[in-house]
Amino acid sequence: MQMVKKMFLGLFLIWFGVLAFMPKKELYYKLEEVLEQQEIRIDGETLKEGWFYLYIENPSISIKGIKIVTIEKMELFTLLFYSKIKILNILLDESLRETAPEHIGDMTLRHTLLSILNVSLNANCDFGTIEGNANLKERKLRLDLIEAKNIETIKSRLQQDEKGWYYETSF
Repeated sequence: MQMVKKMFLGLFLIWFGVLAFMPKKELYYKLEEVLEQQEIRIDGETLKEGWFYLYIENPSISIKGIKIVTIEKMELFTLLFYSKIKILNILLDESLRETAPEHIGDMTLRHTLLSILNVSLNANCDFGTIEGNANLKERKLRLDLIEAKNIETIKSRLQQDEKGWYYETSF
């Protein structure tokens, strides 16, 4: 029994050490390099590291040189088998405001090892509450509008079923 306890303690300490000393900033910079190859650029951010978190403040995202979105704060959290990205105060560029919500108060993306090919999404925005899922295998995104409001500008892009309004696309 003592051997089993020592083995679990050892595994826990290795897991904790990997998480605590993981080079979070360097992994973020590598992600920026990968995104740069797709002509997606993240500028103006300030990075802060925590034990399990990476905080990114005031990033702005541009695609092909066109500024798309400005974000107040992002929090990346990982336990290796569970990861969460919380994004606060997302402001879209004026050119996109007819096709998407101008302001998204908060958005949370979650990924677990048990459901490795799915990413869940929850957001609160000008159009109401959004719950969604991205299927990475089928490369499909579905966003369900819960308590939809003020959707007249995007209604032509939405579909409706028995649950309500939703948006679906492939990527």
